Amino acid sequence: MISAIESALPTSLFTKKNVTYIEPFIGSGAVLFWLLKQYPAIKNAVINDVNEDLVKAYKAIKHEPENLIKALQKIQTAYFKLSNEEDRKSFFLEKRNLFNHRHLNQRDNTALLIFLNRTCFNGLYRVNSNNQFNVPFGKYTNPKICDAKTIMADSEVLQRVTILQGDYTETLKYASKNTFFYFDPPYKPISKTSSFNAYAKVAFDDAQQVRLKEFCDLLSSKGYQWLLSNSDPKNIDPSDAFFDDLYASGVNFIERVSARRTINSNAAKRGNVFEILISNYQRTTR
Repeated sequence: MISAIESALPTSLFTKKNVTYIEPFIGSGAVLFWLLKQYPAIKNAVINDVNEDLVKAYKAIKHEPENLIKALQKIQTAYFKLSNEEDRKSFFLEKRNLFNHRHLNQRDNTALLIFLNRTCFNGLYRVNSNNQFNVPFGKYTNPKICDAKTIMADSEVLQRVTILQGDYTETLKYASKNTFFYFDPPYKPISKTSSFNAYAKVAFDDAQQVRLKEFCDLLSSKGYQWLLSNSDPKNIDPSDAFFDDLYASGVNFIERVSARRTINSNAAKRGNVFEILISNYQRTTR
C-alpha cells in the first residue's frame, strides 16, 4: 500500500516546514518508518496504540535496543539448538505461556513478542477476550528471530518519535499547527470468515468505525488533514456501501486501490483485493 499512500499524501506534507506526523493506530509502523526516512520536513512524530505489548516493544526498541538484541540472541540460540519439530513446538508453547502471564519487564516482554511473531503460524498477532495470545505454532526451518540490524536502524528513527499507549483520541493533544494524521485502524471484516482484527481484547466493531469517523470530523473542524485506510466491503458484496455512506457527510474523498493480501488459510485465495483510502482533502497530482 505504500505506493498508493504516497500518491494520496497531501501536498502540504512537502511544502510546509516543521510538520508533525501522528499515527493513532501504529501497528507495524511501515508508513511511519517510510515517511520519516523520505520526508525531512516531518520534524516530529507521535504514535499510539491501545495494545500495551506493542507499545512496550516500540519503547524497548527506542530506549534499550542493545539489551533487546542480547535477549533475542539468547532465545534464538536456544531455539536453533532444537532440531526436532516437537521440541521446538514445546519451546514455543512454553514461551507463549510465559508471555501470557504478563509479568515480565519491558525488554523481556518485547523479546518474547518478537519471538512469537517470528515462529507462530503465518506471523499473526491475535488475542482472545482475556488478552491471551493464542496463535498456534508455525513450522519454520530457520526463522530470523534476532534481526539486530533492523532493531538498531529502527531505534535511530524512533528517537524523533513520541510513543503513547491508550485511546487514539488522546493523540489530538499533540497536534500542532502543521499536523497530518494517518489512520490505519483494525480493518472492517469483509466476510464472516475474515473477522480477524482481534489485536486487543476489545473488538473494533462497526460502532468503533463510526466513532472513528466522528473523530475525523473533529479533526476536519480544527483544520487538520487526515488520511485513513481500511478494507473495502464491496470486495464481497458490491452493494455494501458501509464506508461510502459513513463518510458521505463532510467534504471527504474515497479512493479504491488494489492491495495484495498475503495471509489466508487457503493459499489460493491470497492475492489482490481492493482497499479504500479516505481523506478530507482533494488529491493533487505531483
